[in-house]
Amino acid sequence: MNKYRTWAAAALAAALAFPTAAGAQAVIDNGTIRLGVAQLGQLNTTNSTGLYGVYDLRTGFDGTRAGCQCEGWGAAIAGTSISGYANNAQGIGGLTSVSFSSTASTATSNVRLTGGPLSVSHVYTPSAVADLYQVDVTITNTGSSTTSGNILYRRVMDWDIEPTAFSEYSTIQGAVGAANVLYTSDNGFASADPLASRGSAIAAGATGNFIDSGIADHGALFDFSFDPLAAGASRKFTVFYGASLSETAALASLATVGAEVYSLGQSADNKLGTTAGRSTFIFGFKGVGGTVVPGAVPEPGTWMMMILGFGAIGYAARRRRTVDARASLV
Repeated sequence: MNKYRTWAAAALAAALAFPTAAGAQAVIDNGTIRLGVAQLGQLNTTNSTGLYGVYDLRTGFDGTRAGCQCEGWGAAIAGTSISGYANNAQGIGGLTSVSFSSTASTATSNVRLTGGPLSVSHVYTPSAVADLYQVDVTITNTGSSTTSGNILYRRVMDWDIEPTAFSEYSTIQGAVGAANVLYTSDNGFASADPLASRGSAIAAGATGNFIDSGIADHGALFDFSFDPLAAGASRKFTVFYGASLSETAALASLATVGAEVYSLGQSADNKLGTTAGRSTFIFGFKGVGGTVVPGAVPEPGTWMMMILGFGAIGYAARRRRTVDARASLV
C-alpha cells in the first residue's frame, strides 16, 4: 500500500503545482460510459458522486480510477527539448490551459505548449457506438515555420480494472505495422512526456503486440510519431475510451468506429472476456497509419451454434418445401 500512498501524494503535489479554475473539469456520460475529464485533457477527476476515469454504468466498474490514477498524454517536437504533458499521478508540465468547456455528454480541452509553437485540442464526444467515447485530437503548429522535427504524442494509462484492480490482463493489438506507432508496452506507470523514458515492460514480452499479458498491475503505453508540421498546419487523429460486456462486443465496437490500434483491459476473473457481470475496458486509436480492426472472430462454441442454427434453418426450409409439395398433390 505504500506505493499507492506515494502516488496519491504525487498527484496532490501536481494539483497544487498547477492550480485549476473552479469547474475546469467534467464528468460526462452517454448513458453507457462515464468519463472523468480533467482540465488539460487527461482522465480521472471527480464530481459530487465520486471519482471517475473510464466507468461502465452497466456494471458499476471503472478501469483507471483505483490506485495511482495514471492516465495522461503528452506532445513534443522530436530533436528538441520542447514538450508538454499532463498526468495526475506522474506529473504535469510544459502546458498552459487556453480553455475548457463541457456539457453533460461532451468536454473540450484546449492547451498550448508553454515552450514551443504547438497547440493541442482534445474534444470528447459520444461515438457512433454506445460502448465507446471518442476523443478527437488536433495538434497545430502555431509558429511561422515548419517544425524542426516530427510531432510526438504519447498516451499512457495504468489499467486498474475493477473488481480486481491491480491484478488484470492487458492486450495491445494493431501496433506492429502501423506507420505512426513508434512503440507500445504495458508500462502504464511511465511519464506522459514523450521525451521522457518509456521505462521497461512490466510483464515479460509485453511490448509491440501482445494478448492477455498478466495477471499483473500494468496498463498500456502508446508512442506515436507524425511528420513535421508546416506553419499553421494540423495533425488530427482519434482516441477511443470505453467498455463492453464481452471481448467480442469490444472488438465489434472497435471495428464499427474504424479503430486501428487498441488495448483491452480485463479483470483477473475475466481473461477471455466472457464472464457475466464484468467489463472489458477499451483504449483505441484511429488515424495512426494502421489497419482497421476486423470484426470479432466467433469462439469455437459460437461457430458450432451458428452451424447448428444454419442446419436447423435448412432443415426447416426443406421440410416446408416437402409439405408444400404434398399439399399441391391433394
